Amino acid sequence: MLSLQWIREAPDEVREMLARRGAAAPVDEVLALDRERRSILTEVEQLRAERNRAGKAIGRAPDAESREALIAAQRAGAGRIDALDARRREVDAALHDLLAQFPNRLHPDTPVGAGEADNPVLRTVGLPRAFGFEPRPHWEVGAALGILEIDRAAAMAGTRMYALRGQGARLQRALINHLLEQNEEAGYEPWYLPNMVREEAMFASGQLPKFHDNLYRDAEEDYYMVPTAEVPLTSLHRDEILDAASLPLRYTAHTPCFRREKMSAGRDVRGIKRVHQFEKVEMYQFTTPEGSAAALEEMVAHAEGLLRDLGLTYRVLQLCSGDLGFGAAISYDLEVWAPGAAEWLEVSSISDCLDFQARRANTRYRPEGGSATSFVHTLNGSSFGMTRVLAAILETYQREDGGVTVPDVLQHRMGRLMQITPPADAGE
Repeated sequence: MLSLQWIREAPDEVREMLARRGAAAPVDEVLALDRERRSILTEVEQLRAERNRAGKAIGRAPDAESREALIAAQRAGAGRIDALDARRREVDAALHDLLAQFPNRLHPDTPVGAGEADNPVLRTVGLPRAFGFEPRPHWEVGAALGILEIDRAAAMAGTRMYALRGQGARLQRALINHLLEQNEEAGYEPWYLPNMVREEAMFASGQLPKFHDNLYRDAEEDYYMVPTAEVPLTSLHRDEILDAASLPLRYTAHTPCFRREKMSAGRDVRGIKRVHQFEKVEMYQFTTPEGSAAALEEMVAHAEGLLRDLGLTYRVLQLCSGDLGFGAAISYDLEVWAPGAAEWLEVSSISDCLDFQARRANTRYRPEGGSATSFVHTLNGSSFGMTRVLAAILETYQREDGGVTVPDVLQHRMGRLMQITPPADAGE
């Protein structure tokens, strides 16, 4: 949520920010309602002052007729105050709904650009593996090994679903456990979180109302299935005041993620690159405003280290203003090279949301020795989305004989298994 004060005091800056994002938001409507709200508050204050003066005058009235006239005027004023208070509540609700349509402000370091093609590549780490044979895409590698079942998953659940079998399921479990433990060693406290949340949690994280059409919802119980662990993590301290000494708070969690993927129309969705349900490990931080820049760099460096440990070629991009997420002020994407499909796959987006989510969640902190509270800053990042990392592993570590070498850091989690080979019953 943007600060209403900023919109009021610098509407041209807000319009410029929206233009750089390629976004639209009701600036003029907010300004009009804000003027009305302040006018209401001024009138109510005046009426209450008049009522207080009238109350004192009643006791000094020289006769009954004068007293009745003062009482009647006081009642009329009270009725007007009630009407204005009712209108103020309507205006407050309308302002809240309008402000919810505004994306986050841009960090000064976010480059200006129209869209995905304008995202600068900051660095590429590692060289793509040289193959002595034609590498295959992960959907062919996984099917031949009997560890990736796309057709059977589609038969039971529809398109854009997948199932992992045998060593495929073990590989995903090993990867999840490895990432969680690495996050813990880096100081992130583990959480087990609900996979269904109320509307308030979706709003706090910035999913609602913007992404309503991309969410799965149980209308009867009014639960939303989480599209990312960022959603429940954002609400862990909703309506709380944190001590400055406790910050930063570093959290990590593993959840399934559910997305309709309506926004991916026209994209290449072969294999498991873009599916309705997948597993993801998330890292999240609550910081002071002064600490959020360093926290962002720390999170990016940690995620890069995880990719290097897995032996994957990757690159780091900074998202430009036109490709930035709704709630982010500055973001970095980590993409891994998938040699079989010959493309870069995004496996992590690491963002500093400044106080945008904290305003929605009303999460504040009290500086040491101070009495006034301020909004915290929140940061989130994937480490990682499983499907694309699994795809990159299968494609990077495939062998000419059809097997796949297990990355060194995962072998001990798979019973010292060094290679996945096709099982005898893979075709059954």
